[in-house]
Amino acid sequence: MKKIALALLMTLASLPLWAQSNAAAGNANLDAERSRLSSEREAIEARFLQERTACYAKFAVEDCLRESRTRRRKELDSIKRQETAINDIQRQRAGAAELQKLDQKAATQRPADTAEKKEQSQQGQKDREQRATDHAASRAATAAEAAERQRQFDSKQKAHADAEAKAAQRRAEAPTAAAQFADKQKKAEEHRASRERQNANRTKPRGAPLPPAAAASAPAR
Repeated sequence: MKKIALALLMTLASLPLWAQSNAAAGNANLDAERSRLSSEREAIEARFLQERTACYAKFAVEDCLRESRTRRRKELDSIKRQETAINDIQRQRAGAAELQKLDQKAATQRPADTAEKKEQSQQGQKDREQRATDHAASRAATAAEAAERQRQFDSKQKAHADAEAKAAQRRAEAPTAAAQFADKQKKAEEHRASRERQNANRTKPRGAPLPPAAAASAPAR
């Protein structure tokens, strides 16, 4: 059983999401893993509620809500895969332990067994343990690969959503920017026309001077 526990512990260590899982008295602490996953599920649900509230304050409400629901579903699926792997390991470990008990019980009931039969029995137990370990490791590796693919997909989705949000914001701001540009152009044109009028007034020739005033009337004789 020590070999089984060691192999199962190595299987747990191969999972990035289970890196904090330790061995207690030679057995993988699967209950702690279940507790951790339960806490993660609660955190996901709490964050989902917060994101829903934040979405209603954004321009593209439906897009924001759809992205939040998709992210929640994928994260919960990842937790379910990890829980399935934990249950798999526990079943394999329990099965191996039960088989060992049966072998020990059978050995006590056959005291006259030859050394060759005992060796065959021990080899059979080793083979069963190896098959159980290989199966658990395969499931664990599959879960780890799926989690990594999901992480990469989520990262690409987030980048795409951010780009879409920025584009939507630019489209929403475009009419205001166009109006501001047109107003600026109009003011510039008015300023130019005003300057031209001022320049024209400066260069316009002055009118001919008025004739001198008539001579004063001659005094009466």
